[in-house]
Amino acid sequence: MRPLASADESQLNSHTNLSTSISFSILDQTGNEMSVPITSNHLYEFIIPHDPNVIIPSMTLQNVTSLNSTPFHLLFNLHYINIIQSNNLTISLHIEIQPLNISLAYLFIYKFDSSPQLNSSMNLIDGWSLFCPINLTNDNIYTYFIDNQLTVNHQSFIFGLRELNSTEIDEFCSNQSIINNPPISDKPFNFTSNYQVRTYISGCYYFDSDNNWQSDGLLVGSLTNHMQTQCLSTNIATFASALLFLPSPINWNYVFANAGFIKNKTIYLTIICISCLYILLVIYARYKDKKDIEKLGVTILPDNYKKDQYAYEILVFTGHRKDAGTKSKVQFIVTGEHNQTKVRTFSDPKRKIFQRDGIDAFIMTVPKSLGSLNYIHIWHDNSGGGSASSWFLKYIIVCDLQTLEKSYFICQQWLAVEEDDGRIDRVLPIAGEFQKHEFSYLLSKRVYHNISEGHLWFSILARPPSFEFTRVQRCTSCFTLLFISMLLNILYYDQLATIKLLGTNATGFSIGPFYITLEQIEIGFIVELLTLIPSLLLVAFFRRIRLRPSHQQQVHSLYESRFKIKPHATLNTMVKDDKKKSKLTFPWWCIFIAYSLSFLLAAVSIFFITVRGIEFGDLETQKWLTSLISSFFSSILLIQPMKILLMSVLCACFVRNSDVDKEAAEYLDDNFNINLNNDEEYLHFIEYYNSPFSHRHYTNISRLDKSELVLVRYQRLQEMKMWKIIREILIYLCFLCALNIFVYSNTNSNGFDQTNHLRKFILNSRQINQDYTKISTINEYWNWLEDSFVSNIHAQQWYNGDIPRNLNGFINDKTNRMIGWAIIRQLRIKSHPCQTKQNLFSICEDDYSFSNEEKHSFEPGWINQTTQVYSPSIQQAFKYQDGNQLDSYVYLGKFGRYSAGGYVYEFRGRLIDLQSNLSKLHQLKWIDSQTRAVIIQFSLYNPNANLFTSITLLMEFLSTGSLYPQSRFDPFSFQIFPSISQLICSIIYMIFIIYMMIKQIQSIFHLKMKYFYRFWSYIDIIIIVCSWTSVGIYVWRCVESARIDNLFNETNGYVYVNLEFEVYINDLLTCFISLCCFFGWIKLLRFCRFNRRFVLFIETFQHAKEELISFSFMFSIVFISFICLFYFVFISKLSTCSSLLTTAEMLLQMTLMKFNGFELIDVSSFLEPFCFGLFIFLVVFICLNMFTAIMIHSFRFVHNNAKQNQHKDEQIFTYMFNKFRYWIGKQSGLKISEEQNEEIHIKYYDPIEQFPNKIDQLLAALNRIYMNQQRYKTKKERVISPSLVNLH
Repeated sequence: MRPLASADESQLNSHTNLSTSISFSILDQTGNEMSVPITSNHLYEFIIPHDPNVIIPSMTLQNVTSLNSTPFHLLFNLHYINIIQSNNLTISLHIEIQPLNISLAYLFIYKFDSSPQLNSSMNLIDGWSLFCPINLTNDNIYTYFIDNQLTVNHQSFIFGLRELNSTEIDEFCSNQSIINNPPISDKPFNFTSNYQVRTYISGCYYFDSDNNWQSDGLLVGSLTNHMQTQCLSTNIATFASALLFLPSPINWNYVFANAGFIKNKTIYLTIICISCLYILLVIYARYKDKKDIEKLGVTILPDNYKKDQYAYEILVFTGHRKDAGTKSKVQFIVTGEHNQTKVRTFSDPKRKIFQRDGIDAFIMTVPKSLGSLNYIHIWHDNSGGGSASSWFLKYIIVCDLQTLEKSYFICQQWLAVEEDDGRIDRVLPIAGEFQKHEFSYLLSKRVYHNISEGHLWFSILARPPSFEFTRVQRCTSCFTLLFISMLLNILYYDQLATIKLLGTNATGFSIGPFYITLEQIEIGFIVELLTLIPSLLLVAFFRRIRLRPSHQQQVHSLYESRFKIKPHATLNTMVKDDKKKSKLTFPWWCIFIAYSLSFLLAAVSIFFITVRGIEFGDLETQKWLTSLISSFFSSILLIQPMKILLMSVLCACFVRNSDVDKEAAEYLDDNFNINLNNDEEYLHFIEYYNSPFSHRHYTNISRLDKSELVLVRYQRLQEMKMWKIIREILIYLCFLCALNIFVYSNTNSNGFDQTNHLRKFILNSRQINQDYTKISTINEYWNWLEDSFVSNIHAQQWYNGDIPRNLNGFINDKTNRMIGWAIIRQLRIKSHPCQTKQNLFSICEDDYSFSNEEKHSFEPGWINQTTQVYSPSIQQAFKYQDGNQLDSYVYLGKFGRYSAGGYVYEFRGRLIDLQSNLSKLHQLKWIDSQTRAVIIQFSLYNPNANLFTSITLLMEFLSTGSLYPQSRFDPFSFQIFPSISQLICSIIYMIFIIYMMIKQIQSIFHLKMKYFYRFWSYIDIIIIVCSWTSVGIYVWRCVESARIDNLFNETNGYVYVNLEFEVYINDLLTCFISLCCFFGWIKLLRFCRFNRRFVLFIETFQHAKEELISFSFMFSIVFISFICLFYFVFISKLSTCSSLLTTAEMLLQMTLMKFNGFELIDVSSFLEPFCFGLFIFLVVFICLNMFTAIMIHSFRFVHNNAKQNQHKDEQIFTYMFNKFRYWIGKQSGLKISEEQNEEIHIKYYDPIEQFPNKIDQLLAALNRIYMNQQRYKTKKERVISPSLVNLH
């Protein structure tokens, strides 16, 4: 046996699961091959197994019940199958039909190459068969087989099916005699149930002498199925078989009958939304195309002089970063070996220059050559205003139009007061080969160009203006290819779904929870390949269409300017050079063919997408659309950008050709290859050369000095902080709105009403004698079970005596339906001999624990053997079952934790039977002294409020003999998204979370370890973690919802469903989304930092943190000591001191002066008042006063300090307030206080610049000291001299 190559070379062979080839030989005793006789009377039979991993597609559901009301009056529901095969090979045909109602019978007719017709006046069929229930296989499938001899020379097979009525079933299916004629009817078909269809073909082939596969002389046997092929032959050769599952054909009857908008909202709205999006993008693209034309012009500098004949072309490349463009006045000086220019100004009054991602071309004339260029000194005056003052300069190219020599000046820096080093002037030396081959320079050029040109979707927004492939053409190409991709995806979607059903039987590999098969890879490759081919052809067609002659002058205006400046360049040379670089192009009128082809492809795709969507149904279409959207966005946002970035990095590393600049090629092409008319619109100031009043302009130098630059930098930084704060507040308010809507969408306003109603109804709290919450003895518990609970869980007669119709499974409130039935589970303990010294009692029962739980099974009455006969439900109540059998979980009560197992009685059956069984269990003492817990569990569903409710009633039996009833009602909903608006808000909320994650990651890289010293950082982390955890739990809940839904549909609700686990998931989800909402509102306090009092409050705690830590340690010791005192003294006297936790709660209430003094006095006349007074004195008077003193002292210190130093947030708030007054005209200008002015000088002025002034001040001070000393010395001498004279 050896592998078999594909027998059929058609396009369908990629889906064929082939067998292995086999050969058969007979050897004699010596090992020589014997000839095998060939006879036509006896056939050789071969059973050839198929590939064990053969893909068996799921059946296609035929929704024929919806066709009954169609106006076509068809007698049969027809199905078309294409059976054309290449290489003249024959095939057999297999039809499998599975009715959803196995009691129905069908009439099956067929005909080759045309539609079968069968009525009272016409019999045009090639065969027929009856499908009666007795003909069903073990899988409840009708099968029909047509061998390969019948399909020879036919191209199609059409079969019809109609459902037999009851009379025909009795006549034709009940009669065991041979039926020669089919039942005939002239009435339109009327299907009462749907059915599923699956068709596949099989074949037998052998190798001929030319090593080609042949099928003549071979017969496919009727034993052929999914796993094997039966081949019958008259000779012996090398055989093989093939199996091909046919894709489900389009059922046009179903499509036309169910093409309404209401049934197929998803597919219609999808097509409409995409079409509207295309129209909007085309409008935007057309607008941007017009703007791009304006950027292509060349500007002759207005300060050029008429007599200057030496010309340079200057290309200025502005970066693509945010706010990279500028409106400031830009000036420059070009310096060469022989000379340098004066101060020149870039300006153009007719168009905007230095826009983001822009390339601006200027022509500068000088009296004579500057020689080899050395550097450019470039600056701006920061007059643009706001973000338009800054400028990110990529690089400058200066081309000598006489010698065509190009010089590169690389900047790649900001000229901005708020970015980088804060400088707005740069000296750019000429770039050598090393600088032009630097990785960062090449990468910045290649990445942006590749994304804007190579990424078709991104290029709609960022198309290079100099390229002829317009945005409208790109937009049309994108949406045409999108529709083609959608068509191919929806055609292969059902096959991908079939492969998913294959599971681990297929050849593939797994990555975590994902399983990838080779078939999936093949289908994905085919879809990508079929999408790539029209993509390349359509885009290439658009790119190679020449411009209309009337528009060529707009694109190549620079050539016209060069020609006017250099008239010696002849047009013959231009045309000659153009022929050398010519390529295949199409005439301008081919643009209409390109658009027509695009719209035709889109229309055909839309039609078949709609047809396929109608066949899928609205629900399946939504699944397909979800997978399509995820794959589409992952492709354009992740895969293609990564591919482009990788290719750019590789090219920058290994293909370092710095002279290749496709963006500048339009401006720096050395071949003048366009004949142009006058182009005055884009060649500005050409007429200026012929003016008789020309003169050399004087250029005012606009450059800020250091003091002006410092002031401008401070104001700009303050303005940036202001807008950052405003933007942060607005974004966070939007986030908070989305968060609250997301939280609200996961809550149900009917939850409390549902719980309140069921609590009163089930617990029967409105009746005093049967109130569950007041049960204190076992007999009262039995009375409540028998008289109240059992009657409440069954719908009984209405108040007027009417029978409750259509309320089977509902409880007695006629509103809530029970899912399955209720169970009562008992947990018991083992008894043991008493360990007391007194011999009054021999048997004792302790409190419940896992170690002493009783797990043995008994007979009714808790005995080991009995001769009496009881019902199975009674016997089951005394058999122990573990948690796996019961699908239950450990339950936490007030006095202990109870295991998932126990002794269970199910409340199933009629009400009278349940009451009888409960009476019998009461007589058999099912609840006795060894019982420690009885748990009743059941689940309800309220269809009106769309709420599930899990109910657990726990009765704890303590060793002291008391009963402690507890109840829990947990309402929740499995509804995913109640409305589209809530779905959109949830998506927006997750987008905000992703945005927050990005901002926090940026903060970590910027602040490093300081990030973790900020309080608000932990708030952000908690919000992000809780949000993503909520998403994970939400998906978890959806999976559980699907499981419960499938279980409910399979059993129609008649199965016990324990929703404990779903309640646990819902509680987790509620907890995490509540934490998100809580911390989301807490973070709003961060924006109160501009309030002076709030800042004082925070700084007071920060200043007092050490004292508060010491105080907390002391207070904890005192408080814990009082907890021990009250607990040990009053443990048996006060319910509030029954545990350490309740004692702590009571003392906290006493600290807040909330207590019941009469209760304390009744307990003890001396001890309780003494303990209470001691607690009030030490805790309330002393400790709380100490806390108040600490806070007051810290507040005074912080308040005095705040008067001297203004907080930074307060400064920015003052700036914002003054800015607002300036906008509304209440203030003439922004004033800076002396403190701020001094802070500016300290922060921005370099101390070394003040060194000479400081030295002068020092010398002046020394001089003053010296002069003062000299004056003092002189004065002293004058006083001493007369004294000496007198002495003499």
